Amino acid sequence: MKQLRYSVIAAVILTTTAALAGSDAQKTFDVMKALEGTWEGKNNQGQSLKVSFRATAGGSALLSEIHGTGPENMISMIHLDGDRLLMTHYCGAGNQPRMKATLSADGKSVRFDFIDATNLASPDSGHMVHVVFTMADANHHTEEWTFLDHGKEMKEVFTLQRSN
Repeated sequence: MKQLRYSVIAAVILTTTAALAGSDAQKTFDVMKALEGTWEGKNNQGQSLKVSFRATAGGSALLSEIHGTGPENMISMIHLDGDRLLMTHYCGAGNQPRMKATLSADGKSVRFDFIDATNLASPDSGHMVHVVFTMADANHHTEEWTFLDHGKEMKEVFTLQRSN
């Protein structure tokens, strides 16, 4: 009887832990889905760009598309994977880094960190390793993209405002 009680308690703890983790991923996904729409702004070189977000696949994925003036035209797909939120970034470098999300304590920024990549020639080849989305308010956000190439980090920051 005592062992049955411990088994039941352990099952409840595991179920609760999984539910909380899942709800954190869902909460983070909801924060990202609030970006749905079209955004305009500039990168840190002062060049104009647009970024659009739209829900797709029955609301189970969020597509982000960067519309710039050249090779920075890229897409990212954001979706839940069990108890985590993932992004696959289809990069102008020709590879596809996968990153896992973490929501900040204040709920105003989401950081994605590199897990692995497809089509990466070598671990030193240039690829995105981080991106941070920071929402100042419902109509303004920044995106800080970090690219790693042979040990050297390069950052690109987009300062955006909602255009629709």
